[in-house]
Amino acid sequence: MLRALSLKAWDSGALLRELLEPTGAYPRRRPLKRPTAAGLRTDYAAAHAWASELFVAAGRYTLETADVGRTTIGSNRLPAAAVFESVDDEIAFVGKTRNAARFRELADELSALDPALRQWAWKRPLQLLALEEAALTAGRVALWLLSTPAPGIYVRQLSLPGVHTKFLETHRRVVDEMAAALQAIMPSEPTAEEQTDAVLGNAEPGDAVLGNAAARTPAGRFAERHGFIHPPELVRFRMLDPEIPLLGDARDVTVTADAFRTLRLPVRTVVVTENLVNFLALPERPGALALFGAGYGFSALRDAAWLQDCEVLYWGDLDTHGFRILDQLRAAHPHVGSVLMDRATLLEHRDAWGSEPTPATAALTRLTAEESELYQSLADGEFGSAVRLEQELIGWDWALARLLPRGN
Repeated sequence: MLRALSLKAWDSGALLRELLEPTGAYPRRRPLKRPTAAGLRTDYAAAHAWASELFVAAGRYTLETADVGRTTIGSNRLPAAAVFESVDDEIAFVGKTRNAARFRELADELSALDPALRQWAWKRPLQLLALEEAALTAGRVALWLLSTPAPGIYVRQLSLPGVHTKFLETHRRVVDEMAAALQAIMPSEPTAEEQTDAVLGNAEPGDAVLGNAAARTPAGRFAERHGFIHPPELVRFRMLDPEIPLLGDARDVTVTADAFRTLRLPVRTVVVTENLVNFLALPERPGALALFGAGYGFSALRDAAWLQDCEVLYWGDLDTHGFRILDQLRAAHPHVGSVLMDRATLLEHRDAWGSEPTPATAALTRLTAEESELYQSLADGEFGSAVRLEQELIGWDWALARLLPRGN
């Protein structure tokens, strides 16, 4: 029990924070939940073993005792609290002395870069330990950004030792936090839903999924915050109507999001799918266009006002995140409909069900009654734990009959 209390303090970062900036909390008294007289009477051997283990391990701490059972089964001196004289003693007790020494080294090296970075180390002690040298590199990037507030170059052109595009893709939030610490501002903690998006690789904590036109993606928002140039977001679409001309014989076209926003095409139906093969396989259809996205990457649709005049159908995976993407699409275009995201399709393809790694749990307010019921059934495990049906596993004949019903 005592070890669990001390490990909890380590896992929360409290011991390392105390190591970095002592608060006067030590000597620290850790109260112990000791057996009662009734407990001694029913299982004396277990109580004796518990007390003996604490007495034997004493050394990094001293024990306060209390008299238990004097008036019932006889006097018994049992541990009541453990007292650690110093934070180093408690760290040694949980076997983290070497980790703590490394933390001190890293925190000192960060402070040597700039004393303000010590505040980041205090706020993120376990992350500092996990990142090791990468944290120091992130600190150097943050300092460079502070001294060069509008570099006007691509991130790829940033010439600092150990810094490359992949490094910044992995450590954008750390760099942002350190840059904020240098200005005495620490970003707010991410919400649970933002953390989920970050794990999925679809967004970063603190980033909106449907952002503004200038910076819709995490990389774009990072570039915008720090004055980098960022490549424009691209939108890929296929014209399913051979009678509508584009560029010569081109049917599969990629344009910038700004160019897509200005399109004026005589189409009546837009089918949005996040699966490449589905996108490529959709057959010809009069007045129709297929739009390719990827997960939560449909933010380019936000500013395409011309879509308001079209029937827009979203075909996503039949899982909780598919419905969450649909819900977010409707934040920009409330008239978006879903297709092949219904209970009948799910049950028809039971043999193709897979498992969703991290199901969404957010309350979705833009779903229809039928969609909301199915979303809740998936979230609640009505069909099994974390059931999902990926869109590419739906039978093609079944899909076409619903995407292109007879008479169209």
